[in-house]
Amino acid sequence: MSFRMASPARLSARDRMHLYLFVSVLFVMGVIFGALMVNALTLEQKRDLAGYMGNFLQASLFGGEAAPRPSLAETFGLHFKWLALLWLLGISVVGLPLVLALDFLKGLLVGFTVGVLISQYAWKGLALAFVSVVPHNMVIVPVIIASSAASIAFSIMLVKRRFLQRPHGSAAPTFVSYTAFMIAMTAVVFAVSLFETYVTPRLIQWIAPIVLGGAQ
Repeated sequence: MSFRMASPARLSARDRMHLYLFVSVLFVMGVIFGALMVNALTLEQKRDLAGYMGNFLQASLFGGEAAPRPSLAETFGLHFKWLALLWLLGISVVGLPLVLALDFLKGLLVGFTVGVLISQYAWKGLALAFVSVVPHNMVIVPVIIASSAASIAFSIMLVKRRFLQRPHGSAAPTFVSYTAFMIAMTAVVFAVSLFETYVTPRLIQWIAPIVLGGAQ
């Protein structure tokens, strides 16, 4: 049994590329929509966000116990729940539309976060996004895209087996391959969570004086 994306749904290379492309486009659409949502915020909401981010950066700047540093369990737990949900939706068959919704939602969250930072701090907000949002998402986003494609492919395979054609052999090897792939993605996410927990706060602490200086 080959440990490749081909295993979960036995799709051709062209079909897999179509899945990757479709999920990626959906994510990008979410990013764009999230960025546009910033313009729809009321003045009061923008003030609240500005106050929250200012307090966050102040706490990061001074460090110590007041620094907003989520634990490794919290950071990894959030990413793990996302992957676990994708895995569960893949084996549920009817959860396929929810997989697509999660991809769009992930893009929306990233786009909204970056959009808020830029709207509040201009180019300094972009610099803040590059140290606080971009580094771990450079790995997390491809992991989610690959995991979503695997989930969709496995779901399609189950639909074909149940409703469109006669089953050929056991689905157990395919299920094991699919699950093994998701476990591998979980291991990658754990490594990224280490970076996000222990390195990202230091990067934010480093850039906080620059951002706050520009905001004053």
